[in-house]
Amino acid sequence: MRAADADRDQVADRLRAALEEGRLDLTEYDERLQGAYAAKTYGDLDRLLTDLPNAAPVVPSPRPAPPEAIVAERSGLARAWVRHVWSPWLKTAVWLTVIWLVAFVFAGDSVFYWPAWVLGPWGVVLVVRTIGGLASGEPGKYALEAEHRQALREHRHERKALYRQAIANGELPMNPSKEQRKAFIAEATARGDLAPKPRRPATGG
Repeated sequence: MRAADADRDQVADRLRAALEEGRLDLTEYDERLQGAYAAKTYGDLDRLLTDLPNAAPVVPSPRPAPPEAIVAERSGLARAWVRHVWSPWLKTAVWLTVIWLVAFVFAGDSVFYWPAWVLGPWGVVLVVRTIGGLASGEPGKYALEAEHRQALREHRHERKALYRQAIANGELPMNPSKEQRKAFIAEATARGDLAPKPRRPATGG
């Protein structure tokens, strides 16, 4: 099957990661990179990765999502980000209002809604931030950061599971030192038993 530009870029990214991990030297990386961008088929691309860890076959890039799906996704990201921005304000508003209500009941007389002195200016700041953030793409950046945090949590759980298994198998002592843990993780990553630690996504500023 014929390869697309997105597939060549995918292989180029994997070759770049292999260079940074020390699996390829600069000469090998340059040769394979040229081969990736000159590749015509998926077989040509697969041959560039066969001796690298986790060398899964290159699969066709997914087709672009239809416009309706893109609009729905962006709308969902915007709602999630707005909830994230306004959640502290809403929680504070609830607590301050409860305190005001208690004071109002026990005072037996009209009590000025003093939480407005806190919530009003704060709300104005959040309105400005919300408008500016929606205009500058903050919801997408927030989603990338959230995915990165989730990937880090999953990576940490996998790492701990490998520690427990290695201790049970006698590969590590009960209380391994920091150097022993680092060496073990490096070996596990080189074997392909553990994926590299997720990198923080580039958010364009």
